[in-house]
Amino acid sequence: MTTRTVTHATFVIERTYPASPGRVFAAWASVEIKSRWFGDPSNPDPNYQLDFQVGGREMNRGGPIGGPIFTFDARFQEIVQGERIAFSYTMDMDATRISLSLATIEFRADGGATRMTYTEMGAYFDGHDQPQFREHGTGVLLDNLGAYLERQSTDA
Repeated sequence: MTTRTVTHATFVIERTYPASPGRVFAAWASVEIKSRWFGDPSNPDPNYQLDFQVGGREMNRGGPIGGPIFTFDARFQEIVQGERIAFSYTMDMDATRISLSLATIEFRADGGATRMTYTEMGAYFDGHDQPQFREHGTGVLLDNLGAYLERQSTDA
């Protein structure tokens, strides 16, 4: 018999980006922009979906060549233009559900920059994923966002 387990955890990541809250928010809301920094930029999902509205869906698949495919499947629960995004999502590894999360992103002006706070509460199933792995991966994505915003500010 398989022993089933659930690990619950919450993490918070804060970043300050050299852009207005409107520009940082738009980087989450636009499929054209988000597809440039979300996921693996060297191996983007050609079927990436983003329907940015309350009740809308976001889906991204990817993984190492020859390895498992990870599926991020999100639903937007609340959107406050320029201020907050809340979404729930599942993460699957091939056909195995590995986690369920609720995430909130808050955007606040900080001088000429934006202070963004990302909070995630997760349930990690049967040891297939661990909170510290998710926090690390989310941090990498947020660093990708920062690099994208930096490139845009130097190109402007």
